[in-house]
Amino acid sequence: MKGLILSGGKGTRLRPITHTSAKQLIPVANKPVLFYGIEAIAAAGIEEIGIIIAPETGEEVRAAAGDGSRFGVKLTYIVQDQPGGLAHAVLTAESFLGEDPFVMYLGDNLLQGGIVELVERFRGGGADALILLTPVPDPENYGVAELDGERVVRLTEKPQTRRSDLALVGVYMFTSAIHDAARAIAPSKRGELEITDAIQHLVDSGQRVEPHIVKGWWKDTGQLADMLEANRLILDTLEARCEGTLEGSQLDGRVVVEAGARLERSTVRGPAIIGANATLIDAYVGPYTAIGDGCLIESAEVEHSILLSGAEVCRLDGRVESSLLGRNVRISRDGRQPRAYRFMLGDNSEVRMP
Repeated sequence: MKGLILSGGKGTRLRPITHTSAKQLIPVANKPVLFYGIEAIAAAGIEEIGIIIAPETGEEVRAAAGDGSRFGVKLTYIVQDQPGGLAHAVLTAESFLGEDPFVMYLGDNLLQGGIVELVERFRGGGADALILLTPVPDPENYGVAELDGERVVRLTEKPQTRRSDLALVGVYMFTSAIHDAARAIAPSKRGELEITDAIQHLVDSGQRVEPHIVKGWWKDTGQLADMLEANRLILDTLEARCEGTLEGSQLDGRVVVEAGARLERSTVRGPAIIGANATLIDAYVGPYTAIGDGCLIESAEVEHSILLSGAEVCRLDGRVESSLLGRNVRISRDGRQPRAYRFMLGDNSEVRMP
């Protein structure tokens, strides 16, 4: 059995961060989202994983994940020239997948509990597809499935009228039958080959498609609120550990301080993680915050936020909260000038002032 992780796409809902970085490499609890998917597939005993990459961000993904040896797997990178839909990605990877059954995992998704038991079930179950489903309040934003008992009867991509609240989670398992199904369908109204249409073709052809209702949490990290929520859920699983230096500082609750980090006269309330070589001086870091490697927090407060490597927050009167700061972002107050705001912002940035 093989794995296929989709790590293309433009990540428009996370701009401006994704103007310069692949959305799958944005960290949750200081680990790129993509790595959680690789680890989940590896834990299920799958050693060959293909990663679909886009021409614009592919080299960054290659540099981050490498050859897969750090995860105990072999990674093969497959370029998808344009984002033509999930079923198009399957066809793009057909030469890699061959006749083998495979797990398809969306690279910006997180799934509680992993997929070990589901892979074992699929390997021995004789189904042509296994789809994961979860109830959502807004099914019009997802591909959804309609069930008749334990039988899948219809799948629809972003339905205009509510037929079901069961959204497809971004993890699928297929036999090679999905290749012919993907070739048999036509592009949707948005010009893409939809995986929902390909699975529907399997259903209509009398092939066996099994549903599985996910009982734990699942997160599509495509938007800021979802990214922060995923960060919260992962941080809730932390075990306290301190490998950095504390000077007149206090750690409350489950806090991870990585090697090389230095805290001076600062307080960190967990769950939170402070990355390697980060520096906190006269700072407060509140719950559900991930401070990346090499960050600086000085005379400032940060809570329920994600700071990527090298970000700096200094000399602020108010608290930074519910925020995502990109690499090497600098936020500070210049005491030499009258109170005024000075910005340099990229396309689609958002700033909210008190």
